[in-house]
Amino acid sequence: MRPERYDTDDATALRRDYYEDVASRYWRRPATSQEVDEGLAGDGVEALEPPTGQFLVGRYDGKAAGCGGVLMLDAERAELTRVFVRHAFRGTGGAGTLLAALEDAAVELGARRMVLNTRLDLVEARALYTRNGYREIPAYCEGPYMEIWYGKELVPGA
Repeated sequence: MRPERYDTDDATALRRDYYEDVASRYWRRPATSQEVDEGLAGDGVEALEPPTGQFLVGRYDGKAAGCGGVLMLDAERAELTRVFVRHAFRGTGGAGTLLAALEDAAVELGARRMVLNTRLDLVEARALYTRNGYREIPAYCEGPYMEIWYGKELVPGA
């Protein structure tokens, strides 16, 4: 797990796979390339660079396997976003490793608390978060694809 610009070839491919996966599940049909392009256009990913955020890419046997980002919402709170592990790499323990690396990145940016929002149908993601200490919290933002919110206190050096 390493910081990487969001616009490298590997990061871009992972972001496309992430959006295709979550959009296809939401629409209950495969997302088209055009829909993926539209979803990624203007999605604010450029904020995932210090000092406002960080984007990470995880590799397994040298292959880009997963990604995720943290975005500072204020001086002490970071938002977890775009957490994704390609299907071929699921079950390898990479999701937990990615989540821990994202938490470390948030602490390095000054965060003391991590928050996130997700959809109810993303059961694997919700299980990952609760397995790693995230608890349901009141909504801190709103939008069309936000159905449940989680938070976790971050412990520097943990």
